[in-house]
Formats: sequence, C-alpha cells, structure tokens
Amino acid sequence: MEVLLRTDVDKLGHRGDVVTVKDGYARNYLLPRRLATTVNQENIRLLEVEKQRFVQEEMARKEEFQKLAGRLSNLSCTIEVNAGEEGHLYGSVTAQMVVDALKKENVVIEPKSVVLDRPIKELGVYQVAIRLHPEVECTTKVWVVEART
Repeated sequence: MEVLLRTDVDKLGHRGDVVTVKDGYARNYLLPRRLATTVNQENIRLLEVEKQRFVQEEMARKEEFQKLAGRLSNLSCTIEVNAGEEGHLYGSVTAQMVVDALKKENVVIEPKSVVLDRPIKELGVYQVAIRLHPEVECTTKVWVVEART
C-alpha cells in the first residue's frame, strides 16, 4: 500500500514522502496515529500547504533560538558542589544541574539541550555545548566551585 507521510518516521521516510508499506503496518500503525495518509491529490495539496506553514514556523523558531544562543554565549553560570580536598567531586555535574544554574540567570532551556561530552567530575571552568535546535548550537561557560559550608 502506498501512503503519504505526514511526519518523519524513523527508518521509513521524511515528511511528504510517498512510501510503499505493508497493508497491516499502514492500517494498524501509520494511519491511526496520523503519521501518514492515503495518497490522493487532495491530501498531497493539503500536505503542501501544511509544509509551507511548518517551514515558516520553523524559521521563526530558529531565529528565536539564534537570539537565545547569542545570549547564552555571553553568559556564565556557577554550580556549587561538594568536593574532596583534591578538587574531585562527590558525584558529577549533570545536565539538569546546568539547566538549574541557567534558570537562576533567567534562561530556560530543556535538559536534553545540554551536551556533556563527558561527565564533569572536578572543580574548574568548563565550556558546555548547548544544542537548542538541530542547526543552532552554542557554548556557555560553567564554573564548578566548591560549596561553601
């Protein structure tokens, strides 16, 4: 059966593609979840209109994220943690801790946006990558300091 994809489907295709799938997969999974529709001229036309609207919304989101990325690039935040005498942490700095520290600076982002290449396990200053959008990425400075007691 041929179907028109309304959204990107992993290992199958992208939005707007016409793909051939087994009848049961289309009837039981793709069509009920509105991931795809049947192929006809009206559905193709509606998908094109929807795609144009989606592109405009995506461009607006991207511009908004670029402004936020510029702000984050000039920002630094401090995370207070417990550490041993040699500067080793009792645990590690997580993405959620970075998000909470940025929230104190009036910047709200999702924890999945924070890209930690490796766990931060020592005191110091780190450049942390933040991926706000597939095409918008920036770095911000994170100070990991020992908590005052």
